Amino acid sequence: MSSDEQQAVRALSALAQVQRLRAFRALVVAGHEGLTPGAMSVQLGVSPSALSFHLKELAHADLVSAEPQGRYLIYRAQLARMNDLLAYLTAHCCAGESCELMPAPLCQDC
Repeated sequence: MSSDEQQAVRALSALAQVQRLRAFRALVVAGHEGLTPGAMSVQLGVSPSALSFHLKELAHADLVSAEPQGRYLIYRAQLARMNDLLAYLTAHCCAGESCELMPAPLCQDC
């Protein structure tokens, strides 16, 4: 298995759980500002200990990052990593031909 395949499997496995998918989507919506675990816990209705476990799995898959700010950690979605995953999954779409059905990127900063 290539390293690209290993990274794709790790990322897809991390997202293949409802609470982790919801946490990742919440971080995407939060954008560069990110969210603290406390805010995410309230927003998602998940206990802090369960959320901690899910964030650890997302971080292990390089889908989120955590940055200390004072007493808090700010979690952010790693959009470049998600874009890499999407590019890997669609690398050979349309049998190598120009694909008219591919939507334009939604985020110009990503």
